[in-house]
Amino acid sequence: MTDVSIQARPARRAPGDTALYRAVWRWHFYAGLLVLPFVILLSVTGAIYLFKDEINDLLHGDLRIVEAPAAGDAAPLPSSALVAAALAAHPGEARGMAPAPAPDRAAAVKVRGADGETSLVYVNPHDGQVLGALWDGGAAGSPEMWTVRKLHSLALLGWGGERVIEAAAGWVLMLCVTGICLWWPRGRGLGVFRLRRGATGRPFWRDLHAVTGLWAGVVIVFLAFSGMPWSGFWGGKFYETADALGLGMPAGYWGSYPESTPTQGAVLDRTAWLLEKAPMPASTVPDAAPDAGAGAHDHAAHGDAPAAASPAMPVAGVPAGLDQVVATIEARGIHPGYTLNFPRGETGVFTASVYPDDITREQVIHVDRYSGEVLFDMGLADLGALGAAAEWGVSLHMGQQFGRANQLVMLAACLGMLTMAVAAVAMWWKRRPAGGLGAPRPPRDWRAPRAVLVIGAVCCALFPLTGLSLLAVLAIDFALPSGLRARVA
Repeated sequence: MTDVSIQARPARRAPGDTALYRAVWRWHFYAGLLVLPFVILLSVTGAIYLFKDEINDLLHGDLRIVEAPAAGDAAPLPSSALVAAALAAHPGEARGMAPAPAPDRAAAVKVRGADGETSLVYVNPHDGQVLGALWDGGAAGSPEMWTVRKLHSLALLGWGGERVIEAAAGWVLMLCVTGICLWWPRGRGLGVFRLRRGATGRPFWRDLHAVTGLWAGVVIVFLAFSGMPWSGFWGGKFYETADALGLGMPAGYWGSYPESTPTQGAVLDRTAWLLEKAPMPASTVPDAAPDAGAGAHDHAAHGDAPAAASPAMPVAGVPAGLDQVVATIEARGIHPGYTLNFPRGETGVFTASVYPDDITREQVIHVDRYSGEVLFDMGLADLGALGAAAEWGVSLHMGQQFGRANQLVMLAACLGMLTMAVAAVAMWWKRRPAGGLGAPRPPRDWRAPRAVLVIGAVCCALFPLTGLSLLAVLAIDFALPSGLRARVA
């Protein structure tokens, strides 16, 4: 937000007030200048990703949606048959599957091909027909939504991109705080809560920027905070703090069960945020461990119909005991729409996980691949206070928890950020001087504006990477010769 229109004529400000106002306005301008491209990127990609399921159905409905059977028809085929069908059509290593979440939905089998690429092979759960395959987009559900998600976090740029987004989140917070300071009446009458009639030109864009920010500011601050668990530096430190305080995943949570080297975040498409760095449990290898493919008959090689696979006669590549594991998991009341990762390596485990719209139904279940024993069954209530808060924040951030209403509120916030960005550019364009940047001039008396440093200090304490970038901007600003500074302004 920037300075707003006031309904009453301004009273003369005290010199200190003028200096403070100029200092806040100057830093609001610089914060907007630095963060504007990222605000636009986050707004557009966030608005799209809110509707990823609807978009995936629109783009790939021929793979994801099937005709529901009539009442009384035969039960869906067992999971082993669906995996066998997928492997027959797309040879490779079966890494996992997502059983059909509803009668009119296809099952998806994750298959890693000889080229190292992983695909989702969609299979009709009622007749075993393979509908096609997509490159595996992980939790995003499609290649298109995977790209949107990576753009939203700048993960496509690797380590540096994630740090830039993290710093930008702090600058967004600074924009909101300084914007409220600029909007605050300070004895000059009431600030504008709606667009004034008849406003045109720069006053219109100023009112649009301020009013939109006033109403959307709370949600924007929430989005900045709730997205931070995904960040590299801030998220890592918060994880360590939660764990140290016993408010995340307590140490030794697995009890007496052995742990494996890979973490859940490295193995699973999605897991609870505080579980991402937790080790996967390990299956206990018996003295004479059965081979997962022992006794298997390669039906595809003999031309047999893949749908004829039986739990008693496993097909090569189909994990032994898969159907029993699925029955065990579903007997525990897991929410439809879960994914099941298959064991990797001799001590790997079956892992079922689900993150439905209702976050209270979140669940992770690990099953020993040999004994079929449930090693771990965790719901939201098993997380510590900070872990549960992070999961609630993530669910609300993604527009899941309260269905369509949640989506629309988050969409309104995204559109609000985009509107403020456009209005800010329009205001700057109309007030910019020829040959200058148009930044607000620095105040002559810096004693009162020191209060603005409190704003910066709070933002930087919450977002250390923002603090580093703030120091860089301060250094550049103070290093500029007075003549050049005047030209820039």
